[in-house]
Amino acid sequence: NPFSGLVSHLRASWLSGKTRPMEYRMAQLEALGHFLDEKKQQILKATAPDLGKAPFEAELSEILLCKNELHETLNNLSHWMKDEQVDRPLAMQLDSTFIRKDPYGVVLIIAPWNYPIHLFLVPLIGAIAAGNSVIVKPSEVSKNTERLVAEALPSYLDKDCFAVVTGGVQETTRLLENKFDYIFFTGIPPVGRIVMTAAAKHLTPVTLELGGKNPCYVSDTCDVTNVARRVAWGRFFNAGQTCIAPDYLLCTIEMQEKLMPALREAITEFFGPNPRESPDFGRIVGDKQFQWVKRLLGSGRVAIGGQTD
Repeated sequence: NPFSGLVSHLRASWLSGKTRPMEYRMAQLEALGHFLDEKKQQILKATAPDLGKAPFEAELSEILLCKNELHETLNNLSHWMKDEQVDRPLAMQLDSTFIRKDPYGVVLIIAPWNYPIHLFLVPLIGAIAAGNSVIVKPSEVSKNTERLVAEALPSYLDKDCFAVVTGGVQETTRLLENKFDYIFFTGIPPVGRIVMTAAAKHLTPVTLELGGKNPCYVSDTCDVTNVARRVAWGRFFNAGQTCIAPDYLLCTIEMQEKLMPALREAITEFFGPNPRESPDFGRIVGDKQFQWVKRLLGSGRVAIGGQTD
């Protein structure tokens, strides 16, 4: 297996106890902050061709949210690492009882393409804070960001404990053949099943972040203009490629009649009469995803827009 040596090296480093001290964890987390600060312009440049992200959108979702997570973690790490005292049952009155939080070991983070910095960095922050060694697998679909992460991130982190692996389905499949101590996967359910099947062979615990459905209920007493602006912002942020974007609206017929023109107005206000010329509207990441979205147009009646390019 082409990755067995790398996994073994990271496990040996972890078994040495190197990642456990709080000072080490803090130093690695602070290094991630330097990565975000020093590579900010490169991140904005990489996400633009990958997803058409406008600078404001990319800075908010890919940089500021990660900085907020870092800030929260650095402020609370010493508290999180402390043993938690618990009550003693009768049989253990002479004992000391507490909960101690131990790291898992070598963690694999498989990230998606829709938020190519945010959705690998936030799990990485958690994994480092918990004292693990980590392999990060960025998505090959957002290829410019993948290249940036592979080239830049290793120079900020301890290479004995953290690594970036690139590649597509074949490389990820071979990677999953190795024994990991925890796997964090963000993506679609069919791939989630593959990840979980591979993890089961080693009894590896997993987090599968697979998105879901996100209905939005609109009551008859809502301010229609506010609702339309908020729904349009949430739905079309990152060209709709967000797992918590509102999928569909639930409302009365009376509200629907008010909401449709208000949505049309909000979309025009945000992206102009021709959204494909708007510098503020993102792009579908690739042809496969584009064709999938295009097919959705045939599942109902198009009320606003409907053109594809």
